[in-house]
Amino acid sequence: MLKPTRINNVYSRLFRHYSRIRPPKPISVDKVIRVSNNIARLGQPKQPLKPRQLLSLPPFPQHTPRFTAVNWLKHYFKGTSGSTIESHFREALVQMGHPMRKIRPNDVMKPGDRVYVPVSIAETRISKRYDAIPTGTLYPNADEIKYLQRLVIYKDSAIILLNKPPKLPVKGNLPIHNSMDGLAAAALSYDYDEGPKLVHRLDRESSGILLLGRTKNSVSHLQWLFSNMNNAKSSCKAWNEACEATYQRYWALVIGTPNEKEGIIHAPLSKVLMNDGKTERVMLAHHSSIEPHQEAVTEYRVLGPKINGCSWVELRPLTYRKHQLRVHCAEALGTPIVGDYKYGWFVHSRWKQMARVDIEPTTGKPYKLRRPEGLDVQKGSVLSKVPLLHLHCRELALPNIAKFLHVLEKSSEEPHPSLSLQHDVLRFVAAMPNHMRISWNLMSSYLV
Repeated sequence: MLKPTRINNVYSRLFRHYSRIRPPKPISVDKVIRVSNNIARLGQPKQPLKPRQLLSLPPFPQHTPRFTAVNWLKHYFKGTSGSTIESHFREALVQMGHPMRKIRPNDVMKPGDRVYVPVSIAETRISKRYDAIPTGTLYPNADEIKYLQRLVIYKDSAIILLNKPPKLPVKGNLPIHNSMDGLAAAALSYDYDEGPKLVHRLDRESSGILLLGRTKNSVSHLQWLFSNMNNAKSSCKAWNEACEATYQRYWALVIGTPNEKEGIIHAPLSKVLMNDGKTERVMLAHHSSIEPHQEAVTEYRVLGPKINGCSWVELRPLTYRKHQLRVHCAEALGTPIVGDYKYGWFVHSRWKQMARVDIEPTTGKPYKLRRPEGLDVQKGSVLSKVPLLHLHCRELALPNIAKFLHVLEKSSEEPHPSLSLQHDVLRFVAAMPNHMRISWNLMSSYLV
């Protein structure tokens, strides 16, 4: 039997032994200087690339007709587009044999050859209906579906119209997630096999009516209509008259007021690459410039007097160019749109410092800006520190494509009798977003 002192010494030695256990010290790595956005920071070096996960295809069978490598992959991955497979060959990601060697798409397969491809080529074997959504789930959740369906203002067998909110991208591309075209293609298909496709686009910061086609024929005819009206015309007189009645009207709040109350802007546009080599900027094209340009025409009309240094303007584009309305307002009229910091940054900085004294046209007295009680003015309105873009596609008129679709497909010269009572032209009006509605109420413009 051990003595108590002996036992205590044993326990103390055991306790001291386990108390010495410590996690290993981290390996010291010298920090390096990393530069991003012209700012130097001291940080850890980049981690090396992880090994690529490869997928092994079964050996090429014997007694098989002549197959090239690209045809063998297309045969094996039937659900994958040919462009995706060809891009893997261009990037030299398709390998064969032991040791691994890169193969070309025209190499002939021999019996027993085993091809190795990245796992990413198999992950693309998803229904095309969900390919446009670059999200983790590849499908919108229930809340997103309900939200998109609340934006629908009209739906028939050929088209769907949405009232697009601001700050939502229209065309999706990495790293943009949850774009309007991707979400609509998956959530607004209703009873159709495929989702709707975009007919025209709106800027990310702008809002208003967005048109989508539900069938390939309707999309192609409407895209012709928005690109060139003459190409969209046919032998049907009613369709041609409906095409001539097509128009879009935007409402915009601009800084200042145009010199003329209404007019037409004929100012061609050209794209210029900025110094960073990536960013594009649209600007007015000079007649003496040798750079390519596009014709751009916009009708405008001032809706009321200048209040608080701004005025409401109605814009009707006769051509559909990128950033056409924003550039015409900023550079042709000299009145940039409120919230357009890309084309009106200098005017915005001066506008915040200019005097706010304007004359009320009815009494001739200085106009006092009214602020309704209980109204939050800090939601991107004209009085917030950083107002949002005040450009809204308010009105759209277009032909009733569902009525004329079978006429355009050369199946008959007149619309179907069941559709003859429908209107030839459809007209839609979309409500302004919250920040523009607040600005409208605050300024209390006198409409003409």
